[in-house]
Amino acid sequence: MKLFSLSVFLITTQVSFAQIKVTKLDKKAIPATIKYTGHIINAVKYTDSEGQHLVITTETGIAATKNSDSGDGRDAALYAYSYTIGSNNQFKLSWQTYDFIKDCPVDLEAQYVPNSFAVTDLNKDGKAETWLMYTTVCHGDVSPSDMKIIMHEGIKKYAVRGTKKVKVSDKDFEGGKYTFDEAFKTGPEAFKQYAVDLWKKNLMQVW
Repeated sequence: MKLFSLSVFLITTQVSFAQIKVTKLDKKAIPATIKYTGHIINAVKYTDSEGQHLVITTETGIAATKNSDSGDGRDAALYAYSYTIGSNNQFKLSWQTYDFIKDCPVDLEAQYVPNSFAVTDLNKDGKAETWLMYTTVCHGDVSPSDMKIIMHEGIKKYAVRGTKKVKVSDKDFEGGKYTFDEAFKTGPEAFKQYAVDLWKKNLMQVW
């Protein structure tokens, strides 16, 4: 099967996240050999000290559950794919993220937080960090959604897990707490600070 060159379809707009030059890609820029599930939310190409990379994030949206236990269940999922780009445009999957809600008979979501995707080099070591932030929930009330930050520096994964914050009365709130995984706890302070700032920026549940 013929491989397509990314350079043919690159959008001219380039955005710099910290020290890493990131090029946003149109859907047409994704080679036919790259398979993904859902519709594309973000697609970028960047170069760091480890070479060229392609990152794609997708959402499936909401669909009826096949053979639902409840009879009216629905599913939603999200994915992220990171490829290294070798010689002759050979793509090798370096990491993948997948999360989902399945067979939910009430309100559900599995979606990325708008404008939270980023590629950085916060510790200035030439190796990029890729940031994903998303929410998942299946509920029939005003309880807060689960929220996660997943960051990769190379193939190393960092995670923050918690919930959004919901106003349940004039003076009362629910949720909003989070925990760092061990990678964040022992990693560079710049990573933790960026994660905290990102969490605070997207803390409140908006209906």
